[in-house]
Amino acid sequence: MGRSSLYKDKKGYLRYRDSDKPRHTAVVEKEFGHKLSKGSVVHHINRDKTDNRFSNLWVFKNQKAHDSAHRKDKKRFGSW
Repeated sequence: MGRSSLYKDKKGYLRYRDSDKPRHTAVVEKEFGHKLSKGSVVHHINRDKTDNRFSNLWVFKNQKAHDSAHRKDKKRFGSW
């Protein structure tokens, strides 16, 4: 049996072995029908880095907007 086309990186995200592209980015790009803009950040709503269902992913236009979501989550949940 061959190796999986995916592996888990040091931060816990699934990536494709052949391109090193994060799985969550590929899921969003496939759904949108185009590549994400430079600087875009994909966020896992339920905080599970391996749950790459499109319904669990938000796209932020930049890291600053993404960080803001993390700060709000930290206030709601007490940790990230």
